[in-house]
Amino acid sequence: MKILVDPQIYNSQVYGGISRYYTEVLSELDKQPDVTIAMPVLLSKNQYLITSSLYSNVNRRYAAIVNVLSKLGISTRKRVKKWNEAKTVAALQKKDYDVLIPTYYNPYFLEYTADKPYVLTVYDMIHELFPEYFNDAEQIAANKLLLMQHAAKIIAVSHNTKKDIIAIYPAIEAAKIEVVYHGSSIKVNNGKTADLPANYILFVGVRDNYKNFKFLVDAITGLFIADESLYLVCAGGGRFTKSETEFLNSKDLAKRVIQKGFNEDELGQFYRNAKCFVFPSAYEGFGIPVLEAMGCGCPIVLTNSSSFPEVAGDAGIFYEPGNKTDLKDKIEWVLNNESVRTEYSARGLKQVRNFTWKEAAAKCLAVYRDAANHD
Repeated sequence: MKILVDPQIYNSQVYGGISRYYTEVLSELDKQPDVTIAMPVLLSKNQYLITSSLYSNVNRRYAAIVNVLSKLGISTRKRVKKWNEAKTVAALQKKDYDVLIPTYYNPYFLEYTADKPYVLTVYDMIHELFPEYFNDAEQIAANKLLLMQHAAKIIAVSHNTKKDIIAIYPAIEAAKIEVVYHGSSIKVNNGKTADLPANYILFVGVRDNYKNFKFLVDAITGLFIADESLYLVCAGGGRFTKSETEFLNSKDLAKRVIQKGFNEDELGQFYRNAKCFVFPSAYEGFGIPVLEAMGCGCPIVLTNSSSFPEVAGDAGIFYEPGNKTDLKDKIEWVLNNESVRTEYSARGLKQVRNFTWKEAAAKCLAVYRDAANHD
C-alpha cells in the first residue's frame, strides 16, 4: 500500500500536537514491509519530522545548503515553502498512490485527486465552537466542512470530537467517522536536569484565550499567599506578553509565576518534578499534555468537559468548568496531601498504558486501507 502525505502541517509547525501525531503514526507505518510512505517535502524545520525515519539523507543535504544560504543573509523561508508545494503538486499529479493523507485543512489538493480517496483527520472543532478566538475561524471551518464532505473516511481523535462533528454538521455521515486516539511518546530523561523550583504547579503550552491561563492565576492567588515557597511554572508558550506581565504585576506575582522554555528531551523533568499539572483549557479535541503528565507520573487537575474525561479516566482530578473556587480547592487538596499525589500518579501511569502510537498507527492503517478500497 502506498500512502501519499500532503505535508501542509510541516510547512507551518516547528513543534505542535498535529505534526507530532502524523510523525509518530507515519513512522510506525514506515516499519511495515507492505506500506510505502511518500512524503513530498524537500526540507522542513519541524523538529519531529527531521529527527524521524521519514526525513531522508536527501532532505538533510538540502537543509545544509539552505543553512548556508541563510548564513549568507539570503532569505529562504518563502523559497522553501514554494519548493515543498511544487513537490507535493507533482506527486499528486502522478497519482501513484493508494490513499492521500492531508495533514491540515487547505483544500487545494482537491483539484488533483479526482478519483483518488483521502482520509481526513479532525483534531477538534475549536474553530466552530469558539470562533471569537480566531481571525480565520470562518475560513478554517468552511475548509474543514468541504474536506469532510468529500473524504472517503474521517478520523476523529476522540469520541468527544466525533460527537461534536455530528452535532455541528449532522449531514456528515457518522458511519464514515472512526475514532483513533493519540499515543504517548514522552520519556523522562534522567540525564537531564532543569532549573526548576522545589515546589511548583505546572502549566504547559500556549496561554491565550480558551487556554484559561489568567483564570488559573486568579483561582490560585490565595495559594501563593498561604505558601511562600509555591510557584507556577509555565513551560513553553513563549515569553509573557506585555498584557500578561501587567496582569501578574497587578497581583504582585511576577516573581512567583515564571515562564521557562525547554528542549524536547527536558519536558519530562518539568512534569516529573511538579506537584501537579493543571490543564484549565476550556476545550481540547484530545489533549496530548494529559498523556504527557500521566506518562511522567504527574497528578493532573483539569475540567470534566470536552475530551478530558475519556482521556484521563480515573486518573483525572476534575473541577467544574468556570468555577475558580472548585479549581483552587482541587489544587490545594493535591498540594497538601502526599498520599493523594502518590495515588493519582499511580493511576496516571496505569491509564497512559491505554494509549500507544503503535496501536494508533494500526488503527489508522485499517482506516486507510478501508478508504483505498472505497468505491
